[in-house]
Amino acid sequence: MTTTADDRSLPRDALSGSGTLRVEGLRFGYPGRDVLGGVDLDVGAGESVALVGLNGCGKSTLLRLCAGLLRPSAGRVLLEGDDLARLSRRAAARRVALLHQSAPPVPGMSVRQLVRQGRYAARGPLGMLRDGDDAVCARALADVGVAAWADRPVDALSGGERQRVRLAMALAQDTRLLLLDEPTTYLDLRHQLEVMRTVTRLREERGLTVVMVLHDLGHAARFADRIVALRSGVVAADGPPADVVTPALLADVLGVAGRVGRDPVGGWPVCYPDHPLPEPEGLRNENHIH
Repeated sequence: MTTTADDRSLPRDALSGSGTLRVEGLRFGYPGRDVLGGVDLDVGAGESVALVGLNGCGKSTLLRLCAGLLRPSAGRVLLEGDDLARLSRRAAARRVALLHQSAPPVPGMSVRQLVRQGRYAARGPLGMLRDGDDAVCARALADVGVAAWADRPVDALSGGERQRVRLAMALAQDTRLLLLDEPTTYLDLRHQLEVMRTVTRLREERGLTVVMVLHDLGHAARFADRIVALRSGVVAADGPPADVVTPALLADVLGVAGRVGRDPVGGWPVCYPDHPLPEPEGLRNENHIH
């Protein structure tokens, strides 16, 4: 099935406002290194938003702040209208799930055991000791297409298979807001498309709100409703792919000269990068904000 621009739209009135995310004046840094310099962002229920930008611009940090894994130095994050800072870690995990960019191997753990880890927020430490999958865990395994592998060891899977299992673990948290940090990293093109199409399908079937960090601007343009471009820790562009993906974005945000066309079937923007541009003096270190 070909994904088109129309396929990416969801009826907002069916989602009752759940899964919304609001970021207000968010700042974060480490000693001697600022990362985010005041980010404002609104993500509506059911939206799919791609965060793009150079390494070090704050994309992954923003996701970790939105999941409650880091605390901002200023500003706040609202999950469905509630201030994240006032929620416990477990309560936050019942609102938002984060698929990390990478995860350490867990020797000997089966697919079923790994996916069950996503139920911690709902079942608690004692509940995790119970045998058997609950309905949410079983659905996550089935929805991502890994139920047949449930008893296989995770470390015996290919990279693409392992990523699907990790996606099932995130779905097992049973939240309406799903954050994905570079979900296609280290995957070949076939498995990249498989993961992106799976995320698109699950978003439609489950009514999820999805915010994902993507390095591939082509994937962002094809699979997201909106693209938010970060540059030096602030939002440099925000809007539909057709409006945001321009030669100016390639130059100003990604540091390359290039051309932008349109896919003849789906209509989404297609980038043709030509060559890297000299880095402006003020951007020699993307990890610092002045």
